[in-house]
Amino acid sequence: MTVSSLILRFAGIIFKVYVTRLIGSEGVGLYQLIFSFYLLASTFATSGISTAVTRLVTEEIALGSKDGTLRIFRRSIELTLIVAFVSLFILFFGAEFIANSIIGDIRAMPALKIMAFSLPFMGISSCIRGYFIARRNVTPNALTQILEQAVRIGAIVVLAQKFIKKGLAAACTAVILGDTLAEALSCLVLYLCFISSKKGLNRLNGRENPPFGVIRELTRIALPITSGRYLNTALRTAENVLVPKNLSRYPLSGAKALSQFGMIKGMALPILFFPATLLNSVATLLIPEISEAKAKKMNFTIKRLTLRVLRLTGGMSLIFGVLFLILGEKIGLLIYKSSDVGALLVALAPIVPFMYLDSVSDGILKGLDEQSFTFRTSISDSTIRIILILCLLPISGMKGFIGIMYFSNFLTCFLNMRRLCKVTNIKFTEILKRLEH
Repeated sequence: MTVSSLILRFAGIIFKVYVTRLIGSEGVGLYQLIFSFYLLASTFATSGISTAVTRLVTEEIALGSKDGTLRIFRRSIELTLIVAFVSLFILFFGAEFIANSIIGDIRAMPALKIMAFSLPFMGISSCIRGYFIARRNVTPNALTQILEQAVRIGAIVVLAQKFIKKGLAAACTAVILGDTLAEALSCLVLYLCFISSKKGLNRLNGRENPPFGVIRELTRIALPITSGRYLNTALRTAENVLVPKNLSRYPLSGAKALSQFGMIKGMALPILFFPATLLNSVATLLIPEISEAKAKKMNFTIKRLTLRVLRLTGGMSLIFGVLFLILGEKIGLLIYKSSDVGALLVALAPIVPFMYLDSVSDGILKGLDEQSFTFRTSISDSTIRIILILCLLPISGMKGFIGIMYFSNFLTCFLNMRRLCKVTNIKFTEILKRLEH
């Protein structure tokens, strides 16, 4: 997973450099606004189902139930397709309203309509990926994600070159079309991998059926995760719409507001999160391990795993935070040939440890059935961010937005870490001792 994620992120950064040079920072800003709604729709379409499938399939495999495992998988596909087609309908027919009234740029409408058709494929892929993680078989996920990225880059390079002459709207539409084609192909290959993997379930000879209503259990786990992600994504989408609008009200930003937004969201943040690839893989794979340990009441195992991953996260995040602080300007010039992006990397470097610890602790908490807590935390954080954006950006511009990011990342990291220590009986001093070693 780590190797594939590194390949994907590295390819993604190179590709973003290409796209930035093709459509400029203003184009990247417009694309980020469109992509915000893409994330919003995809969050609803996937319905937090991947985590639910991983947890329930893990439990059924541990109990030796082939029929239960397959029933969970079938019901998850049915559930996600219903939600995905509702999302498709809303996004496709509401594209003009969203572009005009929310984004405030009619150029976004064609891209919004095209992206709607990727949602069913995305939902099915989410279920299958959750199944493979529960089986401890990450190879299909890794290979299909690499294939998906290769198709996406190839399709977008070909399409964007042809469409760029027709303007910024056509270029952004070409990028979204490439995303949709990649999602469809990835879904098909994942499904073929699933068909091939079903033979491995024949060795299960435990109970025949799960002793619970599958839809009820899928909903119980997925609903808080989905609600949290959906409301959080909705609030982040609102935030992404409000940031350039409020930056433009700052006297020193003006017409550069969309470009500034593109630089921080589409260029600086992907670089800052690039080293977290290993940590994301660990957090993903911890979900079935911790779920199984929790089901078997192996509290010591949960504590040991949590301490190890927190030590890894803390050490890595401090190292990379210092590197970005020292070399941020050179990295910005090397990758984007932009001193402004380099300055943003340096400015944001001190919050890298909070970003990484927040991401990993959030994943572990979901594995411990603490999705309701992460839901409340994410909603509170997004609400506070929007209020601060409305109050600070018109009077302080980009400095105000950076300040908001500092406050937000520290707050969510503190809340998630405190909760994680409480449910695992870990003392903060134990984490510090591990870091010292």
